Amino acid sequence: MNNDSTMTAQEFDKRFDDGEDITPYIDKSSIRRPGLEVRRVNVDFPEWIIQELDQTSRRIGVTRQALIKLWISERIQLEDRQTQATKGASYLEAVLMDRPQNP
Repeated sequence: MNNDSTMTAQEFDKRFDDGEDITPYIDKSSIRRPGLEVRRVNVDFPEWIIQELDQTSRRIGVTRQALIKLWISERIQLEDRQTQATKGASYLEAVLMDRPQNP
């Protein structure tokens, strides 16, 4: 943040809302991305997987690292959707099981 002046949050918001460039008032060294901090992870792969990763990454025009991140992200999202669907189905089954039977 510009040390020459301070401003309230309301003043900052008004300047932003008015379309003013607010970047001089931001301390970029303190910016954080919660949940998106980078951590290094080492994974050992057999040579054939490395070759396949390299071939695929060249074919689609991304780095090996980008391809691995993309595939892992897609898989996590798929697993999350399947888990949510299973929870929904379990809830529905529980509701239906508690319903009185028609004579």
